Amino acid sequence: MLFRIAAISLVTMGLGATSAIASPIAVGKYKDWTVFTDTINGDAICYAATEATDKAPKTADHGDVWFYVSNWRSGQARNQPSLKVGYELRGDLPGKAKIGRSHWSLFSVGREAFAQDSDDAKLVKQLKRGRELRVEATSERNTRVTYHFSLSGSSAAISRAASACR
Repeated sequence: MLFRIAAISLVTMGLGATSAIASPIAVGKYKDWTVFTDTINGDAICYAATEATDKAPKTADHGDVWFYVSNWRSGQARNQPSLKVGYELRGDLPGKAKIGRSHWSLFSVGREAFAQDSDDAKLVKQLKRGRELRVEATSERNTRVTYHFSLSGSSAAISRAASACR
């Protein structure tokens, strides 16, 4: 799992920062979701991503806030959901992802949060079926944050990202 976390961190850097990795290429727009491809160290990465539609508290500097479902052609990750924020998250306080009545614990690593590997498939299934994703987390400065993400277009985008990296 540690390799997957490090690898996905490299992917998500591509949307908000310039780095030694190639810039992601948008390959499709599906309502509120966009599918991107990129190459890192010769491995193709394909991911569906959406930006937060609401951020709370309004007074906090959240930076860019995105939710991803990522795939690596090599198989290092398949349909891996994650949250990327513009600040450091507390690693000792789990976050939570909620869709309808379903919820999952998220663990934080730096500026990202991930579901447990055993929850990935269940979370992705609900991402494809639901209307809205709500994510709660705590910053390193102890600010409780809440994000809302539209799931409109998520099913098509997640499927397209997965097929692009087969």
